[in-house]
Amino acid sequence: MRVVGEIPHASCKITILAWNNRYLLKLEQGLLEQTYKINEYDLAGEQDLKTLVDESFVQNALKLFEQMSDNLHQAMDRL
Repeated sequence: MRVVGEIPHASCKITILAWNNRYLLKLEQGLLEQTYKINEYDLAGEQDLKTLVDESFVQNALKLFEQMSDNLHQAMDRL
C-alpha cells in the first residue's frame, strides 16, 4: 500500500492510497475513520479522486462521522 497524496480539509484528514488495483480514500476524524475503495479502472487517473472528493462528498462523510460517534457512544452507554 502506498500513499498517493492528501486532500487538505479543516474538519478531517483525507488520505489517498493505492493498493491492489484500487484507490482507497481514507477519511479520519478523531478516533473514527471511513474508507472508500474505488477500482483504478473506474477513473481516468488520480486527479479524478480530487474531483470526486468535493464539498458535498465531504459534508456527507462528516454527517456519517456524527452518526458513527453517536452509535459508539450509545453502545458504550449500554456497557
